[in-house]
Amino acid sequence: MTFIDYYKILGVGKTATEKEIKNAYRKLARKYHPDLNPDNKEAEKKFKEINEANEVLSNSENRKKYDQYGKDWQHAEEFEKAKQQQQSQHQYSQQGFSSEDFSEQDFSDYFESMFGRTGTYSRQRSKTKFKGQDFNAELHLNLKDIYEAHQQIITVNNNKIRLTIPAGVENNQIIKIQGKGGKGVNGGPNGDLYIKFIINNNTQFKRDGNNLYANIDLDLYTSILGGEINIDTFKGKAKLKIKPGTQNETKVRLKGKGFPIYKQEGKFGDLIITYHLKIPTNLSAKEKELFKELQKLR
Repeated sequence: MTFIDYYKILGVGKTATEKEIKNAYRKLARKYHPDLNPDNKEAEKKFKEINEANEVLSNSENRKKYDQYGKDWQHAEEFEKAKQQQQSQHQYSQQGFSSEDFSEQDFSDYFESMFGRTGTYSRQRSKTKFKGQDFNAELHLNLKDIYEAHQQIITVNNNKIRLTIPAGVENNQIIKIQGKGGKGVNGGPNGDLYIKFIINNNTQFKRDGNNLYANIDLDLYTSILGGEINIDTFKGKAKLKIKPGTQNETKVRLKGKGFPIYKQEGKFGDLIITYHLKIPTNLSAKEKELFKELQKLR
């Protein structure tokens, strides 16, 4: 079996770390993946070589055997047994030879006599199953779109996928749909689809986790005397009672009027309202006179 330099295939040195090997493999796998190089036999061959190299070098035990025995790394155990056998024979034979006399080439010939020149690994290699490429996509939605769970059909790589969008997904949240990526190689499993949600907030509410925040203008008279006002929520209108003497920047919390909690059906965050006091302008002469009277009373 011809020696294959796995380090050269991945473009890394023999002292490369596991992380460097992993990064090199991912970069090359994306470049030569069959889904990105249809009908390209050279790319397909390169892709198989890359996967084979990663299979060996990403496994610490396999890498150790490969570094020590080269192309015969899969027969390392037989190598050691043969070496031990020769060492034992040397102890009982005056004409025997030492393990140093038994070179790597001798063992290579020994393996070829046992397993054939093509080797079992090269035959197995063509049958190795590889997972298909993972796909990444972005889905842009409005905040109101994710208040309730709903289904939507999206198109990825010319394939239509029916997707159930759960209520309460976060902006920039990524979900995985198993098996909806690229097709596997040699009967391997399909890749996965990773969808990143981009949520556009075009409402009056500010979202922070499961809570919603809103600012409500409050006129001076209601602030002083108290009363009732109607406000908008995601569930429609809500009536609020205003206490007499409500101050500017007062906050009230409406339990369960916020945003749905992701994958917890029927549970919601809160809606926090901040009152902003509106001072009346363009007062009439009569109004100014009345305020002066109030000022004297205070």
